[in-house]
Amino acid sequence: MYLIVGLGNPGKQYEMTRHNIGFHTIDYIADTNKVKINKLKYKALYGEAVIGGEKVYIVKPQTYMNLSGDSVIEFANFYKIPPENIIVINDDISLDTGRIRVRAKGSAGGHNGLKSIIYQLKSDNFPRVKIGVGAPKHEEYDLADFVLGRFTKEEIPVMEEAILKASKAVEEIIRNGPQSAMNKYN
Repeated sequence: MYLIVGLGNPGKQYEMTRHNIGFHTIDYIADTNKVKINKLKYKALYGEAVIGGEKVYIVKPQTYMNLSGDSVIEFANFYKIPPENIIVINDDISLDTGRIRVRAKGSAGGHNGLKSIIYQLKSDNFPRVKIGVGAPKHEEYDLADFVLGRFTKEEIPVMEEAILKASKAVEEIIRNGPQSAMNKYN
C-alpha cells in the first residue's frame, strides 16, 4: 500500500501558485486514474486507486504547507504505511522551472512542508518527487511572495510537461522503486 501526497495550500487564493504544484500533480494523477479526490479524512482530501498493482491513497493535505505532516502521520499510522511507501510531491526553488528530481530520501532542503513531514514521521526515509519552480530573479525578492505567485504564460506549458513527468515518476517508484525512477527521470 502506498500514500501519494501532493503538497500545497488549500483555498482559491493559492490555486495555480508555484507552491501548489504538488496539488496539481495529484489532480493529474487522479484524472489519469479516473479517481475523484473528494473524500475528507485526517485533515486531507483524498481518493483511492490501484496503480502498478498496488492500492494507493492519493492525498492533498488541507492543513496548509507548514503542517502537512499532521495529515501524513495520521494516514501512515491508521493504514500502517511505512515511510518508504509514502511518496511526496513538492515544489523546489533550487531546480529550474519544469525540471524534476526524484530522491529516495533526504533532508527537507528548507521546504517547510517536507520539514513537517520529516518531523511527524521521525524519518526522512521517504521518496519524493521534486518539481522545479525556479527561483526569484533578484536576491531581495521575498521568497514567500515568489512561491505564492503564479506561473507566467510562458512557464505554463513547461509546468504541464513537468506534471506529466512527475506523475510518471510516481508510477515508476510504485512499480520498480525509487532508484529506477531516479535513473529514468533525473
